[in-house]
Amino acid sequence: MLNDSTRWITLNRSIQAVPGQFVMAWLPGVGEKPFSIAGMDPLSLMVVDVGIFSHALHTLEVGDFLWIKGPLGHGFSLEGDRLLLVGGGYGTAPLHPLAELARKRGLRVDVCAGASTEAGILLIEEFNQIGCNLSIATEDGSRGLKGLITVLVTKAMKRNSYDSLYACGPVGMLSALADLCRLHKVNYQLSWEAHMRCGMGLCGSCEVSQAFDPSLPPGWLACYDGPVFIKRWA
Repeated sequence: MLNDSTRWITLNRSIQAVPGQFVMAWLPGVGEKPFSIAGMDPLSLMVVDVGIFSHALHTLEVGDFLWIKGPLGHGFSLEGDRLLLVGGGYGTAPLHPLAELARKRGLRVDVCAGASTEAGILLIEEFNQIGCNLSIATEDGSRGLKGLITVLVTKAMKRNSYDSLYACGPVGMLSALADLCRLHKVNYQLSWEAHMRCGMGLCGSCEVSQAFDPSLPPGWLACYDGPVFIKRWA
């Protein structure tokens, strides 16, 4: 357990995927839900107990079966030498394999992690172990800077020149980060959360509105066109 409501689930298979892609996990008689790929070898998922399906995943024991479809969607693309990764709560999950890949290539990786409380700050030790420079913000001030993660990001952008920003987290956070990147003309790659049913672009339930980011094309689907949206300024 990563905290009281979050479990790290490791399967006995690896997966060849691009950081930022996702899988559909299925339990017969329970349902099917999308999850970011948090680890590839072996395949790992970070599961927050928030509903019937995720609660069922929390009850799995060693030797139980979990059916996986994927990898699906379009992931992140490593661009530049100095990167800023921004994770809100369990949004750090798809950033973990991205940071691993970037560090293996010798890139400079700064990570801003934020949550409501200290308990929601996830994968801190993992980012530290692979050599990332880490900053933390909590809304209640229980760890790191007291305030929103966007305050951390603003400070980081004023101190450093980044080639690309990568982020995953709540929609409001991503929308605010898109505004910041437009202001500072930083290329960005945002992994958008949306309600997914089919995971293959058939049902249209995961369309992300341009109201969140005007750069998004009309009818952009998180599962098929994303979940990662890439904006380059030059």
